[in-house]
Amino acid sequence: MPQITIVGLGPGDPDLITRRAWTLLSTASEVWCRTLRHPSVAAVAKHTQVHSYDDLYDRHEDFAAVYQAIAADVVARGEVSGILYAVPGDPSVAEATTRLIRSLAARRGVEVVVEPGVSFLEASFAVLEADPIHGLQIVDAADLASSYHPLGSPRHGLLVAQLYSRLLASDVKLTLMNAYPDDHPITLISGAGTPDLSLATMPLYEIDRHDDFDDLTSLWAPPLTHAASYTDLQEVIAHLRGPVGCPWDREQTHESLRPYLLEETYEVLEALDAEDPARLVEELGDLLIQVAMHVQIATEEGEFKLDDVINHVVSKLIRRHPHVFGDVAVDGVDQVVRNWESIKQAERAQAGAPAVATKTLLDGIPRTLPALALAEGYVERLARVGYPLPGAANLSEAELGQALLHLVEEAEASGIDAESALRRACEDLRAALEEVQAAAGRQGSTLVDLPKDRQRALWAERRRS
Repeated sequence: MPQITIVGLGPGDPDLITRRAWTLLSTASEVWCRTLRHPSVAAVAKHTQVHSYDDLYDRHEDFAAVYQAIAADVVARGEVSGILYAVPGDPSVAEATTRLIRSLAARRGVEVVVEPGVSFLEASFAVLEADPIHGLQIVDAADLASSYHPLGSPRHGLLVAQLYSRLLASDVKLTLMNAYPDDHPITLISGAGTPDLSLATMPLYEIDRHDDFDDLTSLWAPPLTHAASYTDLQEVIAHLRGPVGCPWDREQTHESLRPYLLEETYEVLEALDAEDPARLVEELGDLLIQVAMHVQIATEEGEFKLDDVINHVVSKLIRRHPHVFGDVAVDGVDQVVRNWESIKQAERAQAGAPAVATKTLLDGIPRTLPALALAEGYVERLARVGYPLPGAANLSEAELGQALLHLVEEAEASGIDAESALRRACEDLRAALEEVQAAAGRQGSTLVDLPKDRQRALWAERRRS
């Protein structure tokens, strides 16, 4: 029965081809190689006829199309008479065509045998004197370059494969600098597993100043030696709440942590007001402790886990930014805001929430906020739907502060609690929005979907009534 056999050519030195792979290669009547640009191909060609798919690299615009075309041809040949297909390294390590061939062959009922081999990994770790058992991440350079932030934890070693050009190295550098110090020591490995092995260690910011890149170039980023990921924090919090942890941390609950969450939030705001980056680092860390504590408590209680929190917020951000992650076109910030509110209302409807007429875009702003923060949140939201703001008075921060202080003085002189008065005004504002929203509904639309001039007209009509 015809079958597809995939073997590895090893990292480059023919002596590193496995004995079983060499037997198959040297006794076959012909071998199809993904590319001739591999040091071991010449040794194979001395024993059998060698074909390659190098012409497909010139006929297609990107690697994805090349690999699809290779897979289609390999499976077609396998269906008819069988094929021995050879790839660099180990067929199961950093080899896209193996995955594509397996998938296509399974659909067509063609048997695929993949012979394990030696990859660039073994040779790389030998020269790096590093053991991957302590934590390892492997990523393709092109995939890393297309990201803004590297996935995984910088506390694990990172091996970036197929760093074939200086331009690609420049994009990889920018991504890595989002997680690693600019001067983090990076090692470029060229020709691992070949007689032409070379190593070059340099600061991260210099990698795209290096000259020698090819298909056999990899990058090694050693792990950071200090805590640098959320996982590090969660491990400490879990330890503190564990059997041999801290008695105070173990007895905390969602309810008992409420005042600390509020306190840490205000301290972050103070650091922002002070424009003090060092203090902001500290205060954001303290706030993050509160997040980690709530996540750990929920994990222990079986309520949810960290991945639920992360998945929820990432999914929401992507869903509410279709102009970034989808094909929606926007012509400015106003349309972005309108889309955001429309998506929120659609989410509520899908979740079985009450009809739009009984919900407002003020939902989600905690009513327990201090009155001034509550008023700011309300006005900012309402400005998105035509709420009439006064013309800018060009007040300075000091002048505005004095005006607010004067109102507090007026409240004191009149025996009125300023906090309560502003909170009551916020409730009136919420009621006004519900009326305007209902009026929009009577016109057969939602408030957020109306043009700005019609939104303003509804507010004006409400003020006259």
